[in-house]
Amino acid sequence: MPLSTPTVTRERLHRRTVTYDGFRRDDGLFDIEAHIVDAKDHDYELLTGVRPAREAIHDMWIRVTIDRSFVIHAIQAVTDGMPYPGACNRIGPAYQKLVGANLIKGFRKHLHDVVGGVQGCTHLTEMLSFLPTAAVQTFAGLVREDEGEGKPFQLDHCHALETTTDTVREYYPTWYRGQVIDPPGS
Repeated sequence: MPLSTPTVTRERLHRRTVTYDGFRRDDGLFDIEAHIVDAKDHDYELLTGVRPAREAIHDMWIRVTIDRSFVIHAIQAVTDGMPYPGACNRIGPAYQKLVGANLIKGFRKHLHDVVGGVQGCTHLTEMLSFLPTAAVQTFAGLVREDEGEGKPFQLDHCHALETTTDTVREYYPTWYRGQVIDPPGS
């Protein structure tokens, strides 16, 4: 269900579009690509000049190559549109410090420790902070959720799949840790 219809007339001032695409590579690795575009619906005066309406203020890309264990093998960060040409587009190489990091083992803290604040670009770092979820979604469907010996990754990572919930009792009974309800007549 979409959001309710606004009851007050309004004017859009800004649009941010962020996309994530996951790819399986022929060499057995996976690429997750993220792209962010910020644009105004009106001419926008920056200190570096006026951006015409709908022309990108930020237009940035990241490609992260990972393996099945979510370890980063390669990363590329590119800035095509920016408010400060010659400055914003120089930070891309700093993201090489993330090679070797694991997207699902303390990644967000590591990300902010290594390229947070002035050590990186706010927008590139923000895009990377959502990469773990995009990677998990990329792998979803490649194997059944309940295959394998270990607990499925998604369990205990969101409220609906906390192992004491009725959802887990119904769909992942092996991993259910809530109160066991005796069947009627037992």
